[in-house]
Amino acid sequence: MTQTATKTKEKSLVIVESPAKSKTIKKILGDGFQIEASYGHIRNLPTKDPETDNLGFDVDNNFEPKFEIIQGKQKVVRTLNDLAKKVDKIYLASDPDREGEAIAWHVRQVLKVPDEKVYRIVFNEITPKAVKHSVDNPRGIDMDMVQAQQTRQILDKLVGYKLSPVLWKQMGSYNLSAGRVQSVALRMICEREDEIEAFVPQEYWSIHADLDKDGKMFEAELSKIKDETVDKNIKNEEEAQKIVDYLANPQTQYEVSKVTQKATKRKPTAPFITSTMQRAASSKLGFGVQKTMQVAQKLYEGIEIDGTPVGLITYMRTDSVRVSDDAMTMAKDFILNNYGEKYYPEAPNVYVKGKQNVQDAHEAIRPSYPDKTPDSIKQYLDSDQYKLYKLIWEKFMSSQMANAEMANKSIEIKAGDYTLKAGTSKITFDGFLKLYDDAEDDKEKVEDSKIPDLEKGDKVECKKINPKQHFTQPPPRFNEASLVKALEEYGIGRPSTYATIITVIQTRKYVEKKGKVLHPTILGRAVSRQLVEQFADIMDYKFTAGMEEKLDKIAEKKAIWNKVLKDFYDPFMNEVNSVMNTAKKVSIKVKVDCPNCGSPMILKTSKAGTQFLGCSAYPDCRTTMSLSKLDEMEAEAGENAAEKPQEVCEEKCEKCGGDMVFKLGPYGKYMECVNSECKNRKPYRRSTGVTCPKCGQGKIVERRSKRGTIFFGCDKYPDCDFVLWNEPIDEKCPNCQSLLVKKVLKSGESIVCSKCSFKKEGNNDAE
Repeated sequence: MTQTATKTKEKSLVIVESPAKSKTIKKILGDGFQIEASYGHIRNLPTKDPETDNLGFDVDNNFEPKFEIIQGKQKVVRTLNDLAKKVDKIYLASDPDREGEAIAWHVRQVLKVPDEKVYRIVFNEITPKAVKHSVDNPRGIDMDMVQAQQTRQILDKLVGYKLSPVLWKQMGSYNLSAGRVQSVALRMICEREDEIEAFVPQEYWSIHADLDKDGKMFEAELSKIKDETVDKNIKNEEEAQKIVDYLANPQTQYEVSKVTQKATKRKPTAPFITSTMQRAASSKLGFGVQKTMQVAQKLYEGIEIDGTPVGLITYMRTDSVRVSDDAMTMAKDFILNNYGEKYYPEAPNVYVKGKQNVQDAHEAIRPSYPDKTPDSIKQYLDSDQYKLYKLIWEKFMSSQMANAEMANKSIEIKAGDYTLKAGTSKITFDGFLKLYDDAEDDKEKVEDSKIPDLEKGDKVECKKINPKQHFTQPPPRFNEASLVKALEEYGIGRPSTYATIITVIQTRKYVEKKGKVLHPTILGRAVSRQLVEQFADIMDYKFTAGMEEKLDKIAEKKAIWNKVLKDFYDPFMNEVNSVMNTAKKVSIKVKVDCPNCGSPMILKTSKAGTQFLGCSAYPDCRTTMSLSKLDEMEAEAGENAAEKPQEVCEEKCEKCGGDMVFKLGPYGKYMECVNSECKNRKPYRRSTGVTCPKCGQGKIVERRSKRGTIFFGCDKYPDCDFVLWNEPIDEKCPNCQSLLVKKVLKSGESIVCSKCSFKKEGNNDAE
């Protein structure tokens, strides 16, 4: 009799970042695996550490960090250790990027188990094949990736903790902050605003002609004058009119001088990376960057389909356009089965991103299962998930399809020294366009005009000439998507940081979103200006991009992390100390004058940290204005300037004798001299219509003391100092000939003498 030995089945623990992944991975791996989440990072640099100057790392000991468990994560650590003791193997399955690698390392540091029990696994998509392959092929923790993330963390804290106090000292607020990357992104937005404000529109004209050939009308545009290309060269109406006069002359002959027909092919573009997905979701779906990443995260971690959690897309933080062979094969099968052979290229489309700073750790963003079409799973997705999944699915599938084919036709027509051009483009085979057109939605799409069949030498008749006036436009403000594009082009930030950068500068009130575009606030522009003027290197685009490349080199074993920090630290601290030693409090002037005294308004901070505008003439003038009130005032003033004529005051300017006009400020009307060399301002004073009894020239107007108390005085002040505490009426006391005034008593309003005890009978409102 033989005895069969039975082997106890191993138990394993898989530690992921997010509990949302747990169900999906559990379904794939089965009962032998328990899935638990670390809920993101469990350790961080300490907030306060007196031994390391509150930075959490020891500069004098090769920047050695001192990590501690994040407040509130002690329970998570206990749970992970309790579970780790009961299993045979532990798999660290955090995300496949530097941040995920660092999380895995920190988890390993708190687990009180032998090294031989712990493995690192990574997968780019949460599919059975990818997850099981990672378990079958575990590896150790990549310390180069960990050190690259750790270096970024130390750099960011170093810059933030050392630059922010400079702002506090100079601008009087502890709510301000600087950041290694966020401040550079803010600089981009502020410099764009400077360009817009400095922009001077230039007038130019275009000339269009309605032409006829055998009863078929088409439009052509003037393109050349004496064979020189017209490029905004027609500067004014006078120049345009001379051309119009010639072209509209019945004697002018129009003859086709050139006909060009060309077949072209339009290639599909690469599948999404993080930045292109964010831009497409913005332009096509109206999603903000943060929303896009939140929805994509859910699609990656898994959606319940028929009771089974399914990861629908690959990892969404990537700057690689690489696609796996398996994915290309699945896409090929789907395209051939659903669209036919002509929609699949002769050879698979392979994409390579040309930029050197690409982290090619994982694939482009694509559907994990190409056969799961958006409409086939629509019932399991909410509206936002469906829209983004559809965008990702169509983009990927189109990237694997055949080129689109176009027939282009252009016509040149001569009229003396002038050449007009007309063109049309027709799709002869839609190819990848059947699924996805990557033309940006925010670009104006002009439908090509139909051109009749024309040959060289054909005569055409001009029916009408249409001159059109244009003005050059300033560069557009950034929206979230175009800012991400600019950051990527400069090499600033990485896929995992774009959303955080944009969120931080808005949370700090340095930038505000109006509609879809990003406007720098007064505070943001002031902060950016201070940083750029004093820390030119740190705020330099190339310097910031160069630091990103050094972080990449650390991850690639081409640089030593603490040497990178040492090389940065010494010159940086010299610069910080130099600025800090000479730093003085600065007044941040804004482009608004005090509505009460005309002095410049400046940015101030209350004891509670609230930003507001205050008069620079304080304490003589105590006028203040909220930033929100300023926005309302500017908007209303803009509307008034565009829609309403200026209202001229009866009162003349006492400085130059010019007219005064009423304007609207945060406290109502005020008066301003129309003389551009004077621009004298003073508060609007309601006139009582009563002539001043002292000087006999001025009128008695309502005024307000520094404490806000209303009184009445001569509008010729300071030449005449006549004042009353009650509003006068144009009537004199029968006893002493002084002015009668309105006096408000508990019993109502009475008319009394401003000097003697006379009281006018029958005028008590209470009677």
